[in-house]
Amino acid sequence: MLSLPFRKIKEKVMKGGGKRMLIKINVLGSSGPVRFVVDEDAVVAEVIETALKCYALEGRFPVLGTKHNDFFLYAPIVGTEALNSRETIGSFGARNFMLCKKPRQVAAEITRKRSGCWKTWFNKTLTLKITPH
Repeated sequence: MLSLPFRKIKEKVMKGGGKRMLIKINVLGSSGPVRFVVDEDAVVAEVIETALKCYALEGRFPVLGTKHNDFFLYAPIVGTEALNSRETIGSFGARNFMLCKKPRQVAAEITRKRSGCWKTWFNKTLTLKITPH
């Protein structure tokens, strides 16, 4: 049973629409690239989704996940900026791509066990009793 993106591509080809191209996506941290055929009119978000599904079906490590919004797709020939997820993959003129996971934005809130602990320390140092000789 074909997944939805593969089914869409197959239906387009059977109808005679759209050019297809073989692309190679290197996944950061993986042992080798993922290769698959995609329609030139497919948007970058669909290509990322298809790459993640192919990667998972092949049982590769590290496990990446399934949300295409968590990833960037780069074309080293085009430049160092991530590709826009709404543009078509064929518009870049590249066949080799790099898939990278977006950095997580962790809210770094500093929580203190005791509020005002530096104040307590400061007050203790001021109230030290100095013993006369």
